[in-house]
Amino acid sequence: MSSSESEFTVDPQNVQAAYEFGLRAREKGSERGALPILQAAVVANPRISGLWQVLGLLHRAVDELQPAVDAFRNAAELAPGDALIAHGYARSVMEAGLPAKHLFDIAHSLAPADGDILIGRSAAQLAEGDIVNAISDLDAVLARNAAWQEGHSALSKLRWLLGDHERFTGSIDRALTQTPNSPLLWSQLILTYARAKQHHQVLDAIKIARQALQVPDAFLFIEACSVAELDRTSDADRLFEIIGEEDNPMLIEHKMRHLLRAGRADEASKFAEIFLDGPQNNLVLPYAQIAWRLLDDDRWDAVASDPNLLGIYDIIDQLPPMENITEILNQLHRTQNQPLEQSVRGGTQTDGPLLSNVAPVIQRLRCAICDVTRSHIAKTKEKEQTNQARMREIKFAGSWSVRLRGAGHHANHIHQAGSISSALYIAVPTQQEMGQKPAGWFTFGQPPIELKTGLPPIRIVEPKPGRLVLFSSTMWHGTNPIITGERLTVAFDVVL
Repeated sequence: MSSSESEFTVDPQNVQAAYEFGLRAREKGSERGALPILQAAVVANPRISGLWQVLGLLHRAVDELQPAVDAFRNAAELAPGDALIAHGYARSVMEAGLPAKHLFDIAHSLAPADGDILIGRSAAQLAEGDIVNAISDLDAVLARNAAWQEGHSALSKLRWLLGDHERFTGSIDRALTQTPNSPLLWSQLILTYARAKQHHQVLDAIKIARQALQVPDAFLFIEACSVAELDRTSDADRLFEIIGEEDNPMLIEHKMRHLLRAGRADEASKFAEIFLDGPQNNLVLPYAQIAWRLLDDDRWDAVASDPNLLGIYDIIDQLPPMENITEILNQLHRTQNQPLEQSVRGGTQTDGPLLSNVAPVIQRLRCAICDVTRSHIAKTKEKEQTNQARMREIKFAGSWSVRLRGAGHHANHIHQAGSISSALYIAVPTQQEMGQKPAGWFTFGQPPIELKTGLPPIRIVEPKPGRLVLFSSTMWHGTNPIITGERLTVAFDVVL
C-alpha cells in the first residue's frame, strides 16, 4: 500500500479503522506509508491509548526511537494497566539507549508470567551496568520454572558475557537434575554448547542424553555437526550419510564446512547448488564461493572482479568529533568479555541497536553513515534501476560497537541477516602497537582458518579513524590480530 492510497482509504477519525490499518501496515512492512494516517488519528482522537500504541509500534519499526518513546509514554499514561503497552514502552526506551529497568518492573507487575518482559528486564539491567543482578534475578526465576527454555538461553549468554565459561549452562544443569528425561532441556543444553563451539562437551552431553532418554539416535544431526567441527572426517561422513539431505540450516552449513575442510570442493559446490535458489541462499552462498574459488570456477571470477564488492570511504570530516564518539561508545561497553556466538575474539560488543540510541552524538553519527551508505547503494545498484524512493530510507538489520584490546581480533565470518555490512573505525592503535603490517588490518574474502583452505584474503584494508568500509554481507571478512592497544569500531548491517 502506498501513502497516497492510504489517504483515500482510511479515515483518521475512525478509531477502529485507523487502529487496524496501522497493525496491517506493520505486518506488511509498510510502516512508513502508514505513519501519516496514525499521526492524524491521534490528533483526532488523543485519548485513545491503542492509537498511540500503534503509532509507537510504527515509529519503532522504522527505527525512530524518540517518537516511539513519546507515543508509548502517552499510551501508558492513558492505559496504565495495559501490560502490552507497558512492555512496548519499556522496550522502546531501552532501545533508545535510556534507562528502562524501572519500566520493565512496571510491565512485569502487570504480567508476571510474561517471559519476554523478564528477558527484556535483564537486557535493561545489562545496559545499566548491572549484569550481576541480571543474572541472579533470571536464575531465581529459572529455579522456580525450570522448563523456561528462553530464560535458560538468555541466562547462559549473560553468564558467558560475565566470563563464567565453566558454569554458563548452570541453570540447565540444575533443571536436568530435576527432570532428567526432558528432551527439551537436553536439546537446550546441547545447542548451548554448540553455540559456544564447545564440541567435546556437545558429544559428552549427547551420550548422557541418549542414556537418560533411552533414544539411541537422539540428536544425530547435532552430533554430525560437532564431529565435523572436530575434524573427524570419517565419522562425519558416516553420520551425514545416515541423515541424508534435510533442509535444516544448521545441518546444511556444517555439511558445507565439512566438505570444504575435507578438501572436497567439488562435492561442496554440487551440494550448495541444491539450496542456492531457495531460502538458504545467504547461508550457503559464502561457502559456495569458497568452493568456486578452489575450483577456479567462473562464478568466483564474476564475484571477485565486481568493482562494487567493497567500498572504502574516509568520512572523518562528516562525523562528530572522534573524541565525543569514543566517550559515548566506551560508556556503552558494559561487559569485560566477548558475547556468545559472535566473531569477536579478545574484546567486547555493545548490546542492543546502537544506531537507535537517541544521544545526539549517535544520531549525528547515524546521519553521516546513512548519507554515505545511500551513495554506496546508488553506485552499486545503478544498473538495476533501484527505486529511488526506497533508497532514501536505510533499514538497519543491526548495529553495534566492538572494542578490541590486547591481541584482540575478529575471526573471519559473514552476516546472514544483511545485504551490506560495514566497519567504521573510530579509534585505532598505532601500527607499532598493532605490530608489523598487516597486523590489525581488515581482511576481505579470506575463509575461516579452521576450514583449512589455505586461501588468502582477496583484499586487505588499513584501519584509519573515520574510515568506513562497506561490503557484501555474504563475503568473508575479519581482522588480523594486534599485539596491543585499543581499537574501537562501529558496525551495522543494512537490508536492501
